[in-house]
Amino acid sequence: MRLLGNIIWLVFGGLMIAAQYLIAGLILMVTIIGIPFGIQAFKLAFVALVPFNAKVVSTQSQGGCLNTIFNIIWIFLAGIWIALTHVFWGLLLFITIIGIPFGRQHFKLAGLALTPFGYRVEGY
Repeated sequence: MRLLGNIIWLVFGGLMIAAQYLIAGLILMVTIIGIPFGIQAFKLAFVALVPFNAKVVSTQSQGGCLNTIFNIIWIFLAGIWIALTHVFWGLLLFITIIGIPFGRQHFKLAGLALTPFGYRVEGY
């Protein structure tokens, strides 16, 4: 069932979302300062490729206040707009019964897009 959900997700916009995250990650990797933010964009791209197989796990013991500082910078530069876009698409997909699982994945992506530092993505 997860495989079918991932295939439908990719056909109806998931591939485009992942490509946007990959391009943004590559652009951010050009500068030394942007490398941590590029890594987070790649994390979001992986979740956008296979949202039904990806599990977001908190890594509270690693990073400390640096994660908080990077999350604050991320929120003001891009996170709020990315998260609002995912919330919009999630609400739009919740209108239909068939779209509910895809809307839930957008909400998962919105939470990760708002504060990506301090979380790791596991694919199972």
